[in-house]
Amino acid sequence: QVQLVESGGGLVQAGGSLRLSCAASGRTFSLYTMAWFRQAPGKEREFVAGVRWNTGSTYYADSMKGRFTISRDNAKNTVYLQMNSLKPEDTAVYYCAARYQPSTFWRISADEYTYWGQGTQVTVSS
Repeated sequence: QVQLVESGGGLVQAGGSLRLSCAASGRTFSLYTMAWFRQAPGKEREFVAGVRWNTGSTYYADSMKGRFTISRDNAKNTVYLQMNSLKPEDTAVYYCAARYQPSTFWRISADEYTYWGQGTQVTVSS
């Protein structure tokens, strides 16, 4: 089992920045991919970015490229999401997710992730 706990959400003005953290505990050695998803009211949960736990390679949804940066610190068992130039449409609950199954291609469907955090609210005011 793996437990994920997000932190760092909050209220920020448009154009501002936030850094989210996701602390993992438990059988972290078994992890292959960690990712951030988000879900706005009335919308489906969408993939934001992913990182390979061992290699650190990353993948982003097209709309996040250039503004968001995902990274991980294996020593701290923590994944980060640095969000810059935030827009009101970035307002959502942000979730950390993890999967242990290896895959050649990046998995961007929420159904393909096994472990989830409780989510952290990000609100961007205009």
